[in-house]
Amino acid sequence: MTPTVAPDSDSFVSTADLLSSAVPSKETLPRDCTFSASDWHALAPFWYPVAFSSEVTDKPYGARLLDERVVVYRLSDGSLAAAKDICYHRGAPLSLGHVEGDEIICKYHGLRYNAEGRCTCIPAHPKGAISPRLRLHTFPVREAFGLVWVRLVERGEALLPEMKEWDDPSYLQVLPDSVTMKASAGRQMEGFLDVSHFAFVHLETFGKGENPEVPDYTVEQTPQGFVADYYSTVSNYSVGYKHLNPPGFLWRRRFEVFTPFTAKLTVFFPGDGQLHILNVASPVSARKTRLFVPICRNFDRDAPLQATLDFNHQVFAEDQAIVEQQYPEDLPLDLQAEAHFPADRSSIAYRKRLAALGLGRSFTA
Repeated sequence: MTPTVAPDSDSFVSTADLLSSAVPSKETLPRDCTFSASDWHALAPFWYPVAFSSEVTDKPYGARLLDERVVVYRLSDGSLAAAKDICYHRGAPLSLGHVEGDEIICKYHGLRYNAEGRCTCIPAHPKGAISPRLRLHTFPVREAFGLVWVRLVERGEALLPEMKEWDDPSYLQVLPDSVTMKASAGRQMEGFLDVSHFAFVHLETFGKGENPEVPDYTVEQTPQGFVADYYSTVSNYSVGYKHLNPPGFLWRRRFEVFTPFTAKLTVFFPGDGQLHILNVASPVSARKTRLFVPICRNFDRDAPLQATLDFNHQVFAEDQAIVEQQYPEDLPLDLQAEAHFPADRSSIAYRKRLAALGLGRSFTA
């Protein structure tokens, strides 16, 4: 073990002694955490995307998740590594560094760490022993649906949401740009599930002001959340293509919720067409969300993609204009805090499932 000079002293202490209180525990709250402690601990064991797969190369990529600074990077075999974005020597972000030989190298003093987070070299003491405590806080990381997912805390079982169509060759896969919202992930998710705002918020895209009525629909609980099956005459064709809607056709919209902040919408088109939209609200902080929206469809596979991207962007921009203005900014889980009517059945189910995760009734102060 390499001896190290103690601050303000001529005596020597071991590297392990200096590091004994420097490395945080696995569930320490991030610095300047905007979540209550109980909410953060309830949310941290789930998977969330922090980047597009295309954004993560052999150059370290820095992101924030639940206020935690995260660095992700790609190894030579194509796999991924993820860790807290900090070198515990002097607190420099590892995302400022580079990757060489499958090791991430700190820009400040050149310390090298392998994919397991163990320090392999201190250039200032190339022949010295390295304390086993000088290691990064690593995270589980996975890749799915064109996204890189990270889990901050390994506690209990956590599954990724399901979207089998992403790997189905009979479907076209589309990955629009992400959207950054100044809003809580819970508010964004509830807005995505809402079926009574079409005639008011989405008039420029697919809604019809003369068709605001919401027929009754069912909600079925599942292990990861719930399913809401909704049938109505509101067409999913854009405003300029409503003439394609067959007379009397009932549009089915199936919402599959994966708590806490992911929902898959399947829209059933005429002629056995299916459109699948995965709404993934990744909580950067309590009131900032990066929204990822992988899309699959089994029709118009040869049509130009730009129209799909533009339409998707416009729909979410219409929602964003409302969600960013809602208050309280955080989603109230106390069902007495806001009024409800029958069309809100999915919203009520969603709030109950978040409360069952252990989130505070006012999620989150």
